[in-house]
Amino acid sequence: MNVRVEIVNAFVDAGTGGNPAGVVLDADGLSDGQKLAVARQVGLSETAFVSASEVASFKLDFFTPARRIAHCGHATIATFCHLRQLGRIGDGSSSKETVDGPREILVRGEQAFMEQTPPRFMPLPADGVLEREVFASLGIGPDDLAAGLRPEVVSTGNAFMLLPLKDEAALASLVPNPALIARISTPLDLVGYYAFCRQTRGAASAAAARMFAPRYGIAEEAATGMAAGPLACYLHHRLGIRAPRLHIEQGRFMRPASPSLIQVDLAAEGAAIRSVFVGGQASRVSSLLVEI
Repeated sequence: MNVRVEIVNAFVDAGTGGNPAGVVLDADGLSDGQKLAVARQVGLSETAFVSASEVASFKLDFFTPARRIAHCGHATIATFCHLRQLGRIGDGSSSKETVDGPREILVRGEQAFMEQTPPRFMPLPADGVLEREVFASLGIGPDDLAAGLRPEVVSTGNAFMLLPLKDEAALASLVPNPALIARISTPLDLVGYYAFCRQTRGAASAAAARMFAPRYGIAEEAATGMAAGPLACYLHHRLGIRAPRLHIEQGRFMRPASPSLIQVDLAAEGAAIRSVFVGGQASRVSSLLVEI
Protein backbone atom coordinates (compact mmCIF):
# COMPACT_ATOMS: atom_id res chain seq x y z
CA MET A 1 0.00 0.00 0.00
CA ASN A 2 1.20 3.50 -0.86
CA VAL A 3 0.24 6.32 1.49
CA ARG A 4 0.46 9.94 0.33
CA VAL A 5 1.96 12.26 2.93
CA GLU A 6 1.86 16.04 2.62
CA ILE A 7 4.76 17.89 4.26
CA VAL A 8 3.48 21.12 5.77
CA ASN A 9 5.55 23.64 7.73
CA ALA A 10 3.58 25.02 10.66
CA PHE A 11 4.15 28.27 12.56
CA VAL A 12 6.04 29.81 9.67
CA ASP A 13 7.35 33.33 10.28
CA ALA A 14 6.58 35.64 7.33
CA GLY A 15 6.26 32.57 5.11
CA THR A 16 9.61 31.00 6.00
CA GLY A 17 10.98 28.62 8.62
CA GLY A 18 8.46 26.73 10.70
CA ASN A 19 8.24 23.15 11.89
CA PRO A 20 7.50 20.44 9.30
CA ALA A 21 4.75 17.92 9.98
CA GLY A 22 3.45 15.04 7.95
CA VAL A 23 -0.27 15.20 7.11
CA VAL A 24 -2.14 12.14 5.81
CA LEU A 25 -5.69 12.89 4.66
CA ASP A 26 -8.52 10.31 4.47
CA ALA A 27 -6.65 7.91 6.77
CA ASP A 28 -9.75 5.99 7.90
CA GLY A 29 -8.50 2.64 6.60
CA LEU A 30 -5.13 2.70 8.34
CA SER A 31 -4.45 0.77 11.54
CA ASP A 32 -2.41 2.22 14.39
CA GLY A 33 0.47 -0.05 13.40
CA GLN A 34 0.36 1.22 9.83
CA LYS A 35 0.24 4.84 11.03
CA LEU A 36 3.32 4.27 13.17
CA ALA A 37 5.07 2.65 10.19
CA VAL A 38 4.28 5.69 8.05
CA ALA A 39 5.48 8.11 10.75
CA ARG A 40 8.75 6.19 11.06
CA GLN A 41 9.41 6.39 7.34
CA VAL A 42 8.47 10.07 7.14
CA GLY A 43 10.93 10.69 9.98
CA LEU A 44 9.52 14.04 11.13
CA SER A 45 8.81 14.81 14.77
CA GLU A 46 5.07 14.18 14.22
CA THR A 47 2.70 13.02 11.50
CA ALA A 48 -1.05 13.68 11.69
CA PHE A 49 -3.58 11.20 10.31
CA VAL A 50 -6.97 12.69 9.43
CA SER A 51 -10.13 10.60 9.37
CA ALA A 52 -13.89 10.95 9.83
CA SER A 53 -15.35 11.70 13.25
CA GLU A 54 -18.82 11.37 14.75
CA VAL A 55 -18.14 13.99 17.45
CA ALA A 56 -15.99 16.60 15.69
CA SER A 57 -15.20 17.94 12.24
CA PHE A 58 -12.26 15.53 11.90
CA LYS A 59 -10.49 12.86 13.90
CA LEU A 60 -6.73 13.40 14.25
CA ASP A 61 -4.24 10.76 15.36
CA PHE A 62 -0.65 11.84 15.97
CA PHE A 63 2.43 9.63 15.77
CA THR A 64 6.09 10.39 16.31
CA PRO A 65 8.62 7.99 14.77
CA ALA A 66 8.64 6.22 18.15
CA ARG A 67 5.05 6.22 19.45
CA ARG A 68 1.58 7.74 19.50
CA ILE A 69 1.23 11.14 21.18
CA ALA A 70 -2.13 12.46 22.43
CA HIS A 71 -1.78 15.98 21.04
CA CYS A 72 0.55 17.78 18.68
CA GLY A 73 0.35 21.51 18.20
CA HIS A 74 2.30 22.06 15.02
CA ALA A 75 0.75 19.04 13.26
CA THR A 76 -2.73 20.32 14.18
CA ILE A 77 -2.00 23.77 12.76
CA ALA A 78 -0.41 22.18 9.68
CA THR A 79 -3.49 20.00 9.14
CA PHE A 80 -6.16 22.68 9.46
CA CYS A 81 -4.22 25.26 7.44
CA HIS A 82 -3.80 22.64 4.72
CA LEU A 83 -7.51 21.74 4.81
CA ARG A 84 -8.33 25.44 4.53
CA GLN A 85 -5.97 25.86 1.55
CA LEU A 86 -7.63 22.88 -0.16
CA GLY A 87 -11.07 24.43 0.37
CA ARG A 88 -12.26 21.55 2.56
CA ILE A 89 -13.05 23.94 5.41
CA GLY A 90 -13.81 27.65 5.57
CA ASP A 91 -13.24 30.42 8.07
CA GLY A 92 -14.79 30.08 11.51
CA SER A 93 -15.22 27.28 13.99
CA SER A 94 -14.08 23.72 13.38
CA SER A 95 -12.99 20.92 15.70
CA LYS A 96 -10.76 17.90 16.11
CA GLU A 97 -11.32 14.62 17.93
CA THR A 98 -8.25 13.20 19.68
CA VAL A 99 -7.69 10.14 21.85
CA ASP A 100 -8.85 12.09 24.91
CA GLY A 101 -11.76 14.03 23.50
CA PRO A 102 -12.68 16.90 21.17
CA ARG A 103 -10.97 20.27 20.92
CA GLU A 104 -12.21 23.44 19.24
CA ILE A 105 -10.34 24.84 16.23
CA LEU A 106 -10.70 28.40 14.93
CA VAL A 107 -9.76 29.26 11.35
CA ARG A 108 -9.05 32.91 10.58
CA GLY A 109 -7.93 33.44 7.01
CA GLU A 110 -4.48 31.88 6.63
CA GLN A 111 -4.21 31.10 10.35
CA ALA A 112 -5.55 28.22 12.43
CA PHE A 113 -5.84 28.14 16.23
CA MET A 114 -6.32 25.14 18.50
CA GLU A 115 -7.99 25.05 21.88
CA GLN A 116 -5.97 23.89 24.86
CA THR A 117 -7.14 23.18 28.39
CA PRO A 118 -6.77 25.71 31.24
CA PRO A 119 -3.31 25.39 32.78
CA ARG A 120 -2.20 23.13 35.61
CA PHE A 121 0.92 24.31 37.48
CA MET A 122 3.11 21.74 39.23
CA PRO A 123 6.10 23.28 41.06
CA LEU A 124 9.14 21.06 41.61
CA PRO A 125 9.77 19.60 45.10
CA ALA A 126 11.27 22.11 47.52
CA ASP A 127 14.25 19.88 48.43
CA GLY A 128 15.99 20.84 45.16
CA VAL A 129 17.02 17.30 44.19
CA LEU A 130 14.96 17.16 41.00
CA GLU A 131 15.92 20.72 40.10
CA ARG A 132 19.62 19.84 40.28
CA GLU A 133 19.01 16.83 38.03
CA VAL A 134 17.24 19.08 35.52
CA PHE A 135 20.18 21.48 35.55
CA ALA A 136 22.60 18.59 34.97
CA SER A 137 20.53 17.34 32.01
CA LEU A 138 21.08 20.67 30.21
CA GLY A 139 24.59 21.52 31.38
CA ILE A 140 23.49 24.61 33.33
CA GLY A 141 23.49 25.82 36.92
CA PRO A 142 21.31 28.03 39.15
CA ASP A 143 23.11 31.16 37.93
CA ASP A 144 21.71 30.56 34.43
CA LEU A 145 18.11 31.03 35.62
CA ALA A 146 16.19 34.28 35.34
CA ALA A 147 16.20 36.13 38.66
CA GLY A 148 13.42 35.05 40.99
CA LEU A 149 12.11 32.25 38.76
CA ARG A 150 12.36 28.47 39.07
CA PRO A 151 11.72 25.52 36.75
CA GLU A 152 8.13 24.32 36.84
CA VAL A 153 5.94 21.71 35.14
CA VAL A 154 2.94 23.24 33.36
CA SER A 155 0.28 21.48 31.29
CA THR A 156 -2.47 22.74 28.99
CA GLY A 157 -3.12 19.22 27.71
CA ASN A 158 0.48 17.99 27.54
CA ALA A 159 2.98 18.55 30.36
CA PHE A 160 6.30 20.33 29.81
CA MET A 161 9.16 21.27 32.11
CA LEU A 162 9.52 25.05 31.71
CA LEU A 163 12.98 26.47 32.36
CA PRO A 164 13.24 30.27 32.66
CA LEU A 165 16.74 31.34 31.61
CA LYS A 166 18.34 34.75 32.14
CA ASP A 167 19.19 35.64 28.55
CA GLU A 168 19.68 34.54 24.96
CA ALA A 169 23.27 33.46 25.61
CA ALA A 170 22.14 30.99 28.28
CA LEU A 171 19.45 29.63 25.95
CA ALA A 172 21.89 29.24 23.05
CA SER A 173 24.52 27.48 25.17
CA LEU A 174 22.36 24.59 26.42
CA VAL A 175 23.96 21.15 26.09
CA PRO A 176 21.09 18.65 26.38
CA ASN A 177 21.72 15.13 27.65
CA PRO A 178 18.96 13.14 25.88
CA ALA A 179 19.20 10.05 28.09
CA LEU A 180 18.96 12.07 31.30
CA ILE A 181 16.14 14.27 29.96
CA ALA A 182 14.18 11.15 29.00
CA ARG A 183 14.81 9.56 32.40
CA ILE A 184 13.53 12.67 34.19
CA SER A 185 10.58 13.08 31.81
CA THR A 186 9.16 9.56 32.14
CA PRO A 187 7.94 9.50 35.77
CA LEU A 188 6.59 13.06 35.40
CA ASP A 189 4.84 12.11 32.12
CA LEU A 190 6.44 15.05 30.35
CA VAL A 191 6.53 15.49 26.61
CA GLY A 192 9.82 17.28 27.20
CA TYR A 193 11.57 20.47 28.28
CA TYR A 194 10.72 23.98 27.10
CA ALA A 195 13.60 26.32 27.95
CA PHE A 196 13.03 30.02 27.34
CA CYS A 197 14.25 33.56 27.91
CA ARG A 198 12.60 36.96 27.64
CA GLN A 199 15.28 38.28 25.26
CA THR A 200 13.87 38.10 21.72
CA ARG A 201 14.60 39.24 18.17
CA GLY A 202 11.07 40.48 17.47
CA ALA A 203 9.92 43.57 19.36
CA ALA A 204 6.41 42.13 19.77
CA SER A 205 7.55 38.73 21.06
CA ALA A 206 7.18 37.75 24.71
CA ALA A 207 9.82 34.99 24.78
CA ALA A 208 12.24 32.87 22.76
CA ALA A 209 12.27 29.12 23.42
CA ARG A 210 13.84 25.74 22.68
CA MET A 211 12.14 22.33 23.05
CA PHE A 212 13.77 18.96 23.77
CA ALA A 213 11.71 15.73 23.84
CA PRO A 214 13.99 12.67 23.58
CA ARG A 215 11.34 10.54 25.31
CA TYR A 216 9.35 10.89 22.08
CA GLY A 217 12.34 10.60 19.77
CA ILE A 218 12.63 14.38 19.25
CA ALA A 219 16.10 15.81 19.81
CA GLU A 220 14.91 19.39 19.26
CA GLU A 221 12.12 20.89 17.17
CA ALA A 222 11.47 24.23 15.56
CA ALA A 223 7.99 25.02 16.90
CA THR A 224 5.93 23.37 19.63
CA GLY A 225 2.38 24.63 19.92
CA MET A 226 1.54 22.37 22.87
CA ALA A 227 4.48 23.91 24.79
CA ALA A 228 3.84 27.54 23.80
CA GLY A 229 0.46 27.40 25.54
CA PRO A 230 1.96 26.41 28.92
CA LEU A 231 4.68 29.04 28.49
CA ALA A 232 2.16 31.82 27.83
CA CYS A 233 0.25 30.74 30.95
CA TYR A 234 3.50 30.74 32.96
CA LEU A 235 4.29 34.27 31.77
CA HIS A 236 0.78 35.36 32.72
CA HIS A 237 0.77 33.61 36.10
CA ARG A 238 4.37 34.03 37.31
CA LEU A 239 5.46 37.27 35.63
CA GLY A 240 2.13 39.10 35.53
CA ILE A 241 2.17 39.55 31.74
CA ARG A 242 -1.55 40.06 31.22
CA ALA A 243 -1.60 40.71 27.48
CA PRO A 244 -4.40 38.79 25.73
CA ARG A 245 -2.03 37.78 22.90
CA LEU A 246 1.58 36.64 23.21
CA HIS A 247 4.07 35.66 20.52
CA ILE A 248 6.69 32.98 21.14
CA GLU A 249 9.82 32.62 18.99
CA GLN A 250 11.35 29.18 18.48
CA GLY A 251 13.75 27.40 16.14
CA ARG A 252 16.50 30.05 15.91
CA PHE A 253 19.07 27.98 17.82
CA MET A 254 18.64 24.75 15.87
CA ARG A 255 21.22 23.60 13.35
CA PRO A 256 20.13 24.41 10.73
CA ALA A 257 17.99 27.21 12.11
CA SER A 258 14.27 27.24 11.27
CA PRO A 259 12.79 30.41 12.83
CA SER A 260 9.17 29.97 13.86
CA LEU A 261 6.51 32.20 15.40
CA ILE A 262 3.71 30.89 17.61
CA GLN A 263 0.74 33.01 18.70
CA VAL A 264 -1.07 32.33 21.98
CA ASP A 265 -4.42 33.98 22.80
CA LEU A 266 -5.42 33.90 26.48
CA ALA A 267 -8.81 34.77 27.97
CA ALA A 268 -8.55 35.47 31.69
CA GLU A 269 -10.44 36.89 34.62
CA GLY A 270 -7.76 38.54 36.70
CA ALA A 271 -5.09 35.92 37.36
CA ALA A 272 -7.36 33.00 36.40
CA ILE A 273 -6.91 31.79 32.80
CA ARG A 274 -10.20 30.60 31.31
CA SER A 275 -9.17 29.61 27.78
CA VAL A 276 -6.02 29.05 25.75
CA PHE A 277 -5.83 29.11 21.93
CA VAL A 278 -2.54 28.55 20.12
CA GLY A 279 -2.06 29.13 16.43
CA GLY A 280 -0.24 30.52 13.46
CA GLN A 281 0.29 30.06 9.74
CA ALA A 282 1.43 27.02 7.76
CA SER A 283 2.73 26.34 4.26
CA ARG A 284 2.76 23.10 2.27
CA VAL A 285 6.27 22.42 0.98
CA SER A 286 6.17 18.96 -0.63
CA SER A 287 4.58 15.52 -0.72
CA LEU A 288 5.80 11.94 -0.82
CA LEU A 289 4.50 8.41 -1.18
CA VAL A 290 5.28 5.98 1.63
CA GLU A 291 5.01 2.25 1.00
CA ILE A 292 3.80 0.09 3.92
